[in-house]
Amino acid sequence: MKLQSIINETRRRSLEHDTRRQFLARCTTGLGAMFLAGQSGSFASGLDYSTHDTADPFNSLPPHFRGKAKRVIYLHMIGAPSQLELFDYKPDLQRLDGQACPQSFLEGKNFAFIQGTPNMLGPQYPFEQHGQSGAWVSDRLPHFSKVVDDVSFIKTLQTDQFNHGPAQLMVHSGQARIGYPSIGSWVTWGMGTENSDLPGFVVLLSGGRQPRVGKALWSSGFLPSVYQGVQCRSVGDPVLNVSNPDGITRDIRRSALDTLKTLNKQTHKDFGDPETLTRIAQYEMAFRMQMAVPEAMDISKEPKDVHELYGTAPGKESFANNCLLARRLVERGTRFVQLFDWGWDSHGASDSEALNGGFQDKCRQVDKPMAALLTDLKRRGLLDDTLVVWSGEFGRTPMRENRNGKEMKLIGRDHNPGAFTAWMAGGGIKPGVTYGETDEVGYSAAVNPVPMEDYHATMLHLLGFEHKKLNYPFQGLDQRLTGVKDAKVIKDLLV
Repeated sequence: MKLQSIINETRRRSLEHDTRRQFLARCTTGLGAMFLAGQSGSFASGLDYSTHDTADPFNSLPPHFRGKAKRVIYLHMIGAPSQLELFDYKPDLQRLDGQACPQSFLEGKNFAFIQGTPNMLGPQYPFEQHGQSGAWVSDRLPHFSKVVDDVSFIKTLQTDQFNHGPAQLMVHSGQARIGYPSIGSWVTWGMGTENSDLPGFVVLLSGGRQPRVGKALWSSGFLPSVYQGVQCRSVGDPVLNVSNPDGITRDIRRSALDTLKTLNKQTHKDFGDPETLTRIAQYEMAFRMQMAVPEAMDISKEPKDVHELYGTAPGKESFANNCLLARRLVERGTRFVQLFDWGWDSHGASDSEALNGGFQDKCRQVDKPMAALLTDLKRRGLLDDTLVVWSGEFGRTPMRENRNGKEMKLIGRDHNPGAFTAWMAGGGIKPGVTYGETDEVGYSAAVNPVPMEDYHATMLHLLGFEHKKLNYPFQGLDQRLTGVKDAKVIKDLLV
């Protein structure tokens, strides 16, 4: 009896350490093995991208075709800048300024704050056409106006979300719910990285606050966690805890990691969890990053004329510093650099949120750096294969925002998912193009509406991916950035 008790206890402990995957794989009916085969891609309808080298998850995988872009810099203005004060010139809206909004504009629409009947609001700043392309840009962006011939505008981008958090998730993951991979994770999972000493996907923040949904915007979702974005900082250690603690030398750190690697390899042998290999790869990357990241993030080494071009101030957190960091990172092989600049919400509820207040400050903060980024990439020969993207998460209404049906003291606009402006440059984008047209007051798309899935499909196409084939098996579906809706590449934007 005593021997049998020992055997039973041994079996019980063994089962406690079994993962669900191991149990299903040994299921006598064979259904578990069939399920796992399907999850690994054998039964998937798309391409099998599960062949990453487990010891090197950032190895490059062959694209579906030769893409024009090798890397991406995405500039997201958190809070949704008003397209009607920047890029979408509407003289008819000026003539309607102060008049009561037609009821047809309000019926069936959801607003974050507008109640009752608001008044129409004309553009708050003068517009002019610039460059050979004749692109309309307001006087809030004098530096950017000089580089419009390198840019293609999308005037009719649409989303089905009118609140900030879900709309930001839509822009970056194609879904309004947390738990899906960001576009940066999809790209680094598909393309790997060109420099194993740096993260493949880097996130840089400015504006003093994180986005509303925080790290969900650079999450790897159901992809292996090694593909999530790495947040770097302009002040202090570039990456939290990248430096060794006092008394710990690099040799001691190396010895500790070797021991940890041995333990993790044994754990993987015992349980077969692929995340264990991911953990090993992450520890090794962190060790390499201790040397490579501080050098890449040190903008003080740039010459004086570069600092003057961007308007940078080393040692401070700023959008300008982050634009220069983005250039330094992509030229060193980082695949995807994501900039988030907080502070673009323009309701008029306070001076910082007013079109005649804080909006002007935000324009001054980004105008020179984003123009400098395009100029700098171009003169270094990087713009041809670097895709630069600029957007918010939705647009702004042609009506003046009110609260409780009353006009507010400061000037603002409410959320508008029906049409907003984004721009792209480099990486196979045809320069000097404006795609799509909004109605007379910039409220909704009138010509060539661009749903979010088309926007994403176009970006993936520029990187060499067929959006239907860049997929990953999860919860019984071949999941993809563009979701289940039919999506198309915007061919008119391509070289």
